[in-house]
Amino acid sequence: MTKLPAWFRQEIPDETTQELAQLLTESCVHTVCQEARCPNINHCFKNKRFTFIILGDTCTRNCRFCAVTKSANKNLALDEDEPYRISQLAKSLDLDYVVITSVTRDDLVDGGAAIFAKTIELIHKINPVRNTEYSEVESRISNGVKVEVLIPDFRGKIQSIESVLNAAPFVVAHNIETVKRLYPDLRPQADYELSLGILQKIKELKPQILAKSSLMLGLGETEKEVIVAMRDLRSNRCDILTLGQYLAPSPEHYPIKEFISIEQFERYRDIGLGLGFKSVLSGPLVRSSYHDVPTTPRRCERVKG
Repeated sequence: MTKLPAWFRQEIPDETTQELAQLLTESCVHTVCQEARCPNINHCFKNKRFTFIILGDTCTRNCRFCAVTKSANKNLALDEDEPYRISQLAKSLDLDYVVITSVTRDDLVDGGAAIFAKTIELIHKINPVRNTEYSEVESRISNGVKVEVLIPDFRGKIQSIESVLNAAPFVVAHNIETVKRLYPDLRPQADYELSLGILQKIKELKPQILAKSSLMLGLGETEKEVIVAMRDLRSNRCDILTLGQYLAPSPEHYPIKEFISIEQFERYRDIGLGLGFKSVLSGPLVRSSYHDVPTTPRRCERVKG
């Protein structure tokens, strides 16, 4: 299945997009937009929307759907200056909402949680909070630059999760990516139940932080399986759900089994809202690091609550 539907046609990168890509290169800052070949990159870059990727550009896991460079090497480098470079770039670009994700680093004792925390803290210093009516954590969530993080499972280590949460991100995402049946084939080094437990633990530790997850569709899942996954997410207190069309990065990656119709995406969105998600973004080009969160309801996003 190679022919893309008409809604995947993308605009040609303009001068602004090219200049920003060059700036990222010169700053030695990676984005998942580039590494994972996101189809929205031109639109997002033109609107100064980036998903920065930390812990290097090489992943220790071998998920079959992902374009990020992979390695089983247990001696990968760790760049301690990454958080500083990202915070400085966010400051120079005058970003008020910053999204941070990472490769999975099973070679690190804490999975890279300390680098996540350091990055969040440095970004918060761009616009220091001076509201004394809130606790320190509540203030950083309510004011200043907001930070969304998309974290790996940290192998379920509670201390690593706490380290990230204590840095006061606004949204913490952890993606289940696909339905339970497809995990052995697509995510052999991950665990469906563990990922659900990560979302539950986020809400147990910091109820005020928004928990988010994502599903890729078109991998061979059934509607029933998608609905079961959505119910599992809600029962584990996930607040925000994104659903998008999977696109194989190359012929060597897991193949597309189906292009999901616009109508089906709308159906999933309505089902998700009915299950109680605060926000459901569902469509072919929706990706897990979409910046839209339910701070201000917007009709076109079908935000609930």
